[in-house]
Amino acid sequence: MKTKANGRQRAAITRPPLIGSRTRNGHKKANDRANHYLCSLEKNQAGKFALRIRARFARQNWLLSVYSVSATFDQAMRKLEQTLRFMQRSEERLWFWGIDRSDDPNFAADLLGAEGLKVDRRSEFPAHSVTVMLAPDRPVLAELLQPVRRDFSQAREMARSASA
Repeated sequence: MKTKANGRQRAAITRPPLIGSRTRNGHKKANDRANHYLCSLEKNQAGKFALRIRARFARQNWLLSVYSVSATFDQAMRKLEQTLRFMQRSEERLWFWGIDRSDDPNFAADLLGAEGLKVDRRSEFPAHSVTVMLAPDRPVLAELLQPVRRDFSQAREMARSASA
């Protein structure tokens, strides 16, 4: 897949191998039907917060990796909440235009760009990450993200104390 086409990024949307987690009687586990969002927050060399999200959508079993850069920790947390809401709402549109019958292969990247996101093409993912699991078509509640915020805040404090 080309990294640029006509000056715009193409969507890096891939299909993961099928996950074979089943119960003893052969039924799929309940968490296989949930969307998994692997979230990471790091400080880059410029001192800004890089938010990376790798989403695995359960319905069509596909992956989408995105990132965003924010100046402050609070802005990054707001962006995380907005991004998760956007991805939950737009799963079908992103899949339809990014994977299947797309007349414009750049549509998914343009759709992400309108939300202030960029397609993340890096294959490695940071070791310190948090997984958020949501059922498809369920809203993202602010209470759900409180443990994520706390975990990222603690990691930031530990990094700050280690560097001092």
